Amino acid sequence: MEIPELLSQCKLCPRKCNTDRLKGNLGYCRAGADIKAAKAMLHKWEEPIISGGNGSGAVFFSGCNLSCVFCQNFDISQQDKGKIITSEQLADIFLKLQSQGADNINLVSPVQYMPQIVKSLELSKSNGLLIPVIYNSNGYENKDMLKYLDGLVDVYLPDIKYYSDKYAIKYSNAPNYFHHASQGLLEMYRQVGSPEFSGDLIKRGLMIRHLLLPGQLSESRIILDWIADNLPHDIYISLMCQYVPMHRAGEFPEINKKVSQKSYDWLVDYCLSLGLVNGFIQDMDSADNIYTPEFDFEGI
Repeated sequence: MEIPELLSQCKLCPRKCNTDRLKGNLGYCRAGADIKAAKAMLHKWEEPIISGGNGSGAVFFSGCNLSCVFCQNFDISQQDKGKIITSEQLADIFLKLQSQGADNINLVSPVQYMPQIVKSLELSKSNGLLIPVIYNSNGYENKDMLKYLDGLVDVYLPDIKYYSDKYAIKYSNAPNYFHHASQGLLEMYRQVGSPEFSGDLIKRGLMIRHLLLPGQLSESRIILDWIADNLPHDIYISLMCQYVPMHRAGEFPEINKKVSQKSYDWLVDYCLSLGLVNGFIQDMDSADNIYTPEFDFEGI
C-alpha cells in the first residue's frame, strides 16, 4: 500500500473529502499527513476480556471523522490536542507497551491514520510485536479501506451508534452512518470471525459496542435486530449505559441527562431475548466522567 496515494485524495472514511493531506491540508477529521496522538497507557477500564490483569495497551489518537456533540474525548477528537509522531515512533510505542506487560495493543479512534498505522504495525511486528492488535473505532468506516487491515488486526471493537440518519446527522454529523457501520461490521467479521480466547483474554474476533442514548430505545432495538439477523449469535456485544452529557450535550435537552435504569434493563432483556447472550453489561455507576483519561501525552 502506498501511503501518499491514500492521503493525497483522502477517502479513508465515508466522507471521502478528497483532501490532499500531504500538502498540509486537514481533512474533516482534522488530521493531516502526520500521526497525532495524546496518550499511550496500560488502560484498565475496558471490558474484562480486553483489559485483562495488566491492562490494554491503549494508544489514543487525535482527531475524529465524527463530530459527536456528547463526545467525552472532545479535547483530542475535536479540539486538536495531541502530539505529532512518526510511524516509526508509533511502532516503538507499541513495542514499549508490550514490554510493560500490555495484554494487547488497543488503537483508539484510528480511522484517520489507517495508512500510517499499517506501516507502524508492519514495522513493530517485524521487530517482535506478538500481542493481539485491537482496532477500536466509532464504526463510521469505509469498508474498502478496512481491507488494508486484513491480517494485521486481530480484534475489531467497533461502535454502532445509530440506525436513523435523523439522529446520526443531528448528534454526529454523520450521513448514512448505519449503512457504512453495518457494512463495516460485515467486513470486520469476514476478517476475524467470532471471538477466540487465550485464557480469559480475547485474542481474535469481533465484539460490538453499543451505547444507549437517552430516549433512544427504539434505535437500540433496531440495531440489535440487525445484529441478530446478520451476524452469528456467538459474537460478543458490549451494551453500555455509561453515557454522560459532556461537550455540547447541553444544547440538546433531550440528551442532556443520563439514561435510566429502567431503559437499560429493558435493553439488556431485549438483547438476551434475541439470543445474543455473549458479552458485557455495565453498572449504572459507570456513567461518570472519572473514567475519562487525562490526555497528558503520557507514553507519547
